Amino acid sequence: MEKQAQSILKSVFGYDEFRPLQADIIGNVLDRQDALVVMPTGGGKSLCYQIPALVFDGLTIVISPLISLMKDQVEQLLQSGVSATVLNSTLSAVDYRRNVGLVKSKAAKMLYLAPEALLKTNMMELLSSVKVECLAIDEAHCISQWGHDFRPEYRQLVKARTNFPKAACVALTATATPRVREDIKTSLQMDGGREFVASFNRENLFIQIEPKDNPLQQTLQFLQKFENQSGIIYCHSRQQVEDLYEVLRDNGFSVKPYHAGLTDIERNRNQEAFSRDDVQIIVATIAFGMGIDKPNVRFVVHFDLPKNIESYYQEIGRAGRDGLRSHCLLLFSYADVQKIKYFIDQKDPTEKRVANIHLSALLRFAETEVCRRTPLLHYFGEDYNTLKCNMCDNCMTEEKEKVDLTVAAQKYLSCVKRTGERFGSVHIIDVLRGSKARKVLQFSHQK
Repeated sequence: MEKQAQSILKSVFGYDEFRPLQADIIGNVLDRQDALVVMPTGGGKSLCYQIPALVFDGLTIVISPLISLMKDQVEQLLQSGVSATVLNSTLSAVDYRRNVGLVKSKAAKMLYLAPEALLKTNMMELLSSVKVECLAIDEAHCISQWGHDFRPEYRQLVKARTNFPKAACVALTATATPRVREDIKTSLQMDGGREFVASFNRENLFIQIEPKDNPLQQTLQFLQKFENQSGIIYCHSRQQVEDLYEVLRDNGFSVKPYHAGLTDIERNRNQEAFSRDDVQIIVATIAFGMGIDKPNVRFVVHFDLPKNIESYYQEIGRAGRDGLRSHCLLLFSYADVQKIKYFIDQKDPTEKRVANIHLSALLRFAETEVCRRTPLLHYFGEDYNTLKCNMCDNCMTEEKEKVDLTVAAQKYLSCVKRTGERFGSVHIIDVLRGSKARKVLQFSHQK
């Protein structure tokens, strides 16, 4: 079986050798043993179930959270000559029946489904007529309430395992802390399953965090360094995407927008243009990027603050998949922090607690003065003992002279308390500096 896997790697997927851990994971799956796989974005997770699917006689079911992700992967497999299919609500009645026929006739080696689709009675009846050899759960962090993208329907997938007792189960994710990993294994009842965790350190990514002062000007200056090169700019809202897209377009950049407000046709057209290098820059919400396997993305800009470290790590992971140096810039402002806190406050108590823990970890990463990789990798349970990576802004900056700010901090906090703990930093600064601003006088804070 190992020789067969090696042959498929070359003949179907065009690679000469496996990446770290891939051969071990594939061997584990072929032995029909459960596995939890944690590999960084672009690390080659998909091959860990796609190659066993081609070795097995029966069917491999792949659970995926996004229709666009399923579509992209199935199209890539079909282009490689792999018999893969998908069943979801976007298919026409004719296409749906045709794909059901592929499964029934055992012509399909791989079937892509959403978690809720797998658990439907009619789907279980369909799958009872075929030999299911492997259940691959992609984006497995969605299982855990401690993950950054919890989905209740993923929690029900353990029910499917009882229907396919002889099938190997492989759960895969790019972003899982030790706590999330334990939660995934417990939820899926992977009692004897092995855990394969690759290093989270992407050495070719230069990580930079810059105070968000004049974001538009900062972005334009940054893009001048990457003339005719591919990159992604992430924004928080659709409106911000459209505004930034229009400015970049009017400044002569090769750019397209991507967000949920566009039609499916527009989104697909823009994504394909970017993938083919017909367009250099995509300005997008976080909806963009799942399943994108574009090797030459030279930069990722976070125009707005991401919600958590997992999202940030997944998004910068779309840069530099060819191993070449790529630049990741995050524009950081406390105004963005307040926006995220506002949305967190709308959640129920349990979700709010988890979201606040995630936000605190992100702030520790953004505010650190040590090598950025130290808190980033530590968050995912990996020790990083190198003093200077020389691939982040902190390591490339001369050590700053330390200044004792105790008295200034005491004055600031005292002023916050005396003004009732209800004003922003700008107002507090005005009061301390003796400003005659209207707002200071209005509240008699000059006294």
